[in-house]
Amino acid sequence: MKIQARVVCGMFVAGLLALSQAACYAQQAAAASPNDVAGLYRNTVEPDVLVVVYREGGKLYEEGERSPREELKEKSKDHYAAPESVSFVFTRNANGAVESLTQGAGGDWPGSLNQPEQFVRINGDTAHLNHFRLYTRSEAMVPMRDGVKLHVVILRPKGSEASGDPLPFLMTRTPYGVDGYTSDIVNAIKPELAESGYIFVYEDIRGRYESGGKFVMNRPIVAHKTKNDIDETTDTHDTIDWLLKNVPNNSGKVGVLGVSYPGFLAMMAGIDAHPAVGAISPQAPMTDVWMGDDFFHNGAFRQTYGFDYVQELEAQKTDVAVQSKEDTFDFFLQHVNFAGAAKAAGMENLPTAKMFLEQPAYTKFWRDMAVEWHLTKVEVPTLEVGGYWDQEDMWGTQAEYAALEPHDTTHEVFMVLGPWNHGGWGATTRHLGALDFGQPAGDEYRKTIEAPFFEKYLKGRAGFDLKNVASFRTGVNRWERYDAWPPKDGFHAAKLYLVPNGSLSTTAPGANGAAGKTSTSYVADPANPIPYRHRPIQATYGKGSKWRKWLAEDQRFVSGRNDLRNFETPVLDHDVTVAGDVIADLFASTTGSDADWVVKLIDVYPDDAPAPMAGYQLMVAEEIFRGRYRQSFETPEPITPGKVEEYKWSLHGADHTFLKGHRIMVEVQSSWFPLYDRNPQTFVPNIMTAPASAYKAQTVSIYGSAQYPSHLDVSLADR
Repeated sequence: MKIQARVVCGMFVAGLLALSQAACYAQQAAAASPNDVAGLYRNTVEPDVLVVVYREGGKLYEEGERSPREELKEKSKDHYAAPESVSFVFTRNANGAVESLTQGAGGDWPGSLNQPEQFVRINGDTAHLNHFRLYTRSEAMVPMRDGVKLHVVILRPKGSEASGDPLPFLMTRTPYGVDGYTSDIVNAIKPELAESGYIFVYEDIRGRYESGGKFVMNRPIVAHKTKNDIDETTDTHDTIDWLLKNVPNNSGKVGVLGVSYPGFLAMMAGIDAHPAVGAISPQAPMTDVWMGDDFFHNGAFRQTYGFDYVQELEAQKTDVAVQSKEDTFDFFLQHVNFAGAAKAAGMENLPTAKMFLEQPAYTKFWRDMAVEWHLTKVEVPTLEVGGYWDQEDMWGTQAEYAALEPHDTTHEVFMVLGPWNHGGWGATTRHLGALDFGQPAGDEYRKTIEAPFFEKYLKGRAGFDLKNVASFRTGVNRWERYDAWPPKDGFHAAKLYLVPNGSLSTTAPGANGAAGKTSTSYVADPANPIPYRHRPIQATYGKGSKWRKWLAEDQRFVSGRNDLRNFETPVLDHDVTVAGDVIADLFASTTGSDADWVVKLIDVYPDDAPAPMAGYQLMVAEEIFRGRYRQSFETPEPITPGKVEEYKWSLHGADHTFLKGHRIMVEVQSSWFPLYDRNPQTFVPNIMTAPASAYKAQTVSIYGSAQYPSHLDVSLADR
């Protein structure tokens, strides 16, 4: 995660890393001259990210609200280097005044830059920006009930061991390694919570990094009959027991949070919860990796992600990223099916890869891994967090909220949905790719929701005022708060009908008495699948990968193809707001005996919109469905060629305003490669091992008649 900084007051609090308050005030009073490199600088792309360069004791330093102070050593005039070889180059105007700063790439801590960034000098103010509090670090091996020991890193405010008020724990359990957590890191990633003061605990889960035992992907919950009946709920319980007994001056309360796999682990803390658990925050949690999270979506296999992720977690105790020297589009096309690709990588015997190959349907194996079936009561206050452009675990946040909310008799289940990709709420940014949201939504969430949530439930402090759901409405770019999700007051159910002539209408087919064309068709050829993002397509987390922002890419790179169909409204004469679940209800046929359906809800910007958004096609909601599972996810069956059948599935939640002057478009296609494996379009028992001869071009038809009214079910704001 890229850590950035944002301007705050220069006032220090006790325990800061650098100077005393008196020194801080002295710096605030002494502004640097225009010819001095010292001063306050603003990021030219992210205006909320500020850094300050200042002198102290004859040395030059740099810091930001979310980046630690580091010394800059002069290499030549106006050229400096920080630790880890990050370069700082200052530029002057013709009069010699410093105008800008280029902070170069380099370094391997979480705040290091992936590429150079530009900052413009605002003024000569040299007041400190960060409020970093000094935390002391310790490590321990924590025994579990079955004798296995798990590795933890403990960070707490300096001096809090023996004095001051007892502090609650904030714990994150992870498969991604905890050795890198330091005082600077905890201040950078959770500045508000670190400033308040918690005992932060980071734990390597069983079988990962420095912890003992065997790693099992999304380890299923089991019946706890003996000490050897372990899962992530028991490991969480045993870790908390040990912390309460062995870490001095703790308050006896524990909060658990995490993103992605750690989000799954945070939810484990809320099932058979330890009495000390006061609050949890599962963020983009892996909830059901077959239904809608990492590995499958509605039966369609996410082959590039499964290929890379399983190797990273099961072929090693660490998580070194898989790299690819070629376009993965070509690699997976060449190897025909996942079995061929897995064999080429030598991963076919890894535990989860074997399950991909042997059990591609929703078997007991996948259901046992899923979390939602266990969410039958609310045990602790829960804050679910997710992003509308989450490329990995968009499903889990909304599914866990939907499962818990009916049992929430004490009104302590909350959800936040924002304009983010996977984990994007951790950054200080108002952008996602080309999108500009006009405000640093991640900072706003952390300052006004996340930190007050834990302050309330772990410290008893006022300030958390969320009643149910907070959602960032894109298009108009503002936060909304709802009493329920999907929102009810001020909205009404509506349908967007796919008209075979290419239009999109709220009027049902045949309602005006005209029969018209009843279907539209295209040829889907597995030999020429539609790429899911711009090529070349790098390995998921490989060098130069564009994976993290692909859901926000401009869809014009595929919308002109003849193997898909677009349905558009006229230019809107008023704003149209969609909020809540978007449901695709497609009536379609194919000349084959299997098919995939991809439906995208797209905001088409006007051609005269400011750059880079002129003509942009932005996906607002999107999802895939594998046709063989239309009757049952457990028992796939072939499609009858030529028969019109109904396919209905969720494109997930949205909260978006299509502005006046824009158009609403729905795009339908039959491949999304290579993220999703190709459907042969002829039924085979197991697509993972489908022979090359099974892959056939087929004609698919989408219907839009009174009998077969293909449409999207949406909730529209009242006018």
